[in-house]
Amino acid sequence: MTLVATPKNPIPLGAQTGYLEIRKNLRLRYASWQSALKERRGTVCIFPGRNEFIEKYFEVVSELRRRGFAVAVLDWRGQGGSSRLTRNPLKGHVRNFADYEEDLTHFMKGVVLPDCPTPYFALGHSMSAAVLFRAATKRGGWFSRMVMTSPMIEILNLPFSQKRCAQITEGLALCGFGKRAMPARKKDLWWLSREFEGNPLTSDRERFLRNLGVVDAAPELAIGPPTIGWLNAALAATSEIRSDAFPPQVRIPALMLAAGEDGIVSDKAIEALASRLRAGTQLVLRGSRHEIMQERDGIREQFWAAFDAFIPGAAMSIAS
Repeated sequence: MTLVATPKNPIPLGAQTGYLEIRKNLRLRYASWQSALKERRGTVCIFPGRNEFIEKYFEVVSELRRRGFAVAVLDWRGQGGSSRLTRNPLKGHVRNFADYEEDLTHFMKGVVLPDCPTPYFALGHSMSAAVLFRAATKRGGWFSRMVMTSPMIEILNLPFSQKRCAQITEGLALCGFGKRAMPARKKDLWWLSREFEGNPLTSDRERFLRNLGVVDAAPELAIGPPTIGWLNAALAATSEIRSDAFPPQVRIPALMLAAGEDGIVSDKAIEALASRLRAGTQLVLRGSRHEIMQERDGIREQFWAAFDAFIPGAAMSIAS
């Protein structure tokens, strides 16, 4: 499918779109844009969180292009406009987070390296942080710096402890139940409940309704609750990241922005990881819910101030 536009969420001009064919029945949707300025500051690669899609980031794309950056965005396998991994397209599934790392490699080799100017910077939300951090331990990392919003280092509101949930989901997956959906309440699915009040994602009504309008126009972009297999993979990935041996292996400077009112991922886990990284820091945005880049203007201004201070050339572009 091509990019979806709505009256309140138009497609930024100059979009290049396409699919990466990974293997039979598996392809990834992507989009890219060149800088809106003559100066080239490099490329920011946007990596959405779980149950997100390229269209949610049109506003961010435009803001980055005005800073002089080219932008490239990926829909992870199993969500957005990319191939789904179960017969029921509403199930959010993945077998292992190493599969997302395969998506990252194909995206960089097939889209970013051939057509986008260096240096490369990563901007990842929530689930994507677990993928990017794991990739950042490998030699020859893709990025000069990484910015993470509400990074998924530890998942909140599990029915049991992290360890117990990992044991249960691993056992169920081994017994063939990996593609079964986790139980979920209607109010936990923002696009299904349609209720702004009390939603855990953003305190900005207009941006909440804007994203809802995209799903109304293209319901095939949305997914429902994660599968048992996805949760098992996520718990394994985040457990690895929190281990004592992991932080010293991260080779790329990282800025983590935590949401002060996050009910989905743990701020304490973000702070703990930042204190152990060789080149990492964290900042808490007070009053923000989980989706910092979809928040109200005052919070987003804090996000952009931190981004501009951390990414070389960003502040220079704004000043000029």
